[in-house]
Amino acid sequence: MRYSKIRKMDISNGPGVRVSIFMQGCTFNCKNCFNPETHSFDGGNEFTEETIERVLNLCSNENIVGLSILGGEPLHPKNIDGTTALAKCFKEKYPNKTIWVWTGFLFENLKDSEVMKYIDVLIDGQYVDELHSPLLKWKGSSNQRVIDVQKTLKENKIILYEN
Repeated sequence: MRYSKIRKMDISNGPGVRVSIFMQGCTFNCKNCFNPETHSFDGGNEFTEETIERVLNLCSNENIVGLSILGGEPLHPKNIDGTTALAKCFKEKYPNKTIWVWTGFLFENLKDSEVMKYIDVLIDGQYVDELHSPLLKWKGSSNQRVIDVQKTLKENKIILYEN
């Protein structure tokens, strides 16, 4: 597994100041994707235990409210194990900070994945250029959903995140 980049202080991918990691590799190839350099599974940097430690150390800053995991496609079968390991370690170390994940897959196809135990908010669905609006918060196109994962799992129905 590989990752493209890590942002130490990101204010555009979730609420507050966050650490963001962009996973490498995606097969969706959405028209006008905002991150096409992350599509190749061969690009970027190797994702290792040291990568997880680096992310966790960056998140220790008291100004960091959470971790954002984007791509590429963090929940692609080639990436989901590493994403799960990172999310699990993060939640063990920072139970009061949030994890936000962006994926082209739908929640309904992921709900039984181990990683869902650790994710607070999931933005799901492929980006659709024709449904793009700069007025949308946390998502690129109107078909995507900003889901409160833990409430959704508890209530067994989609509960959208409310700021």
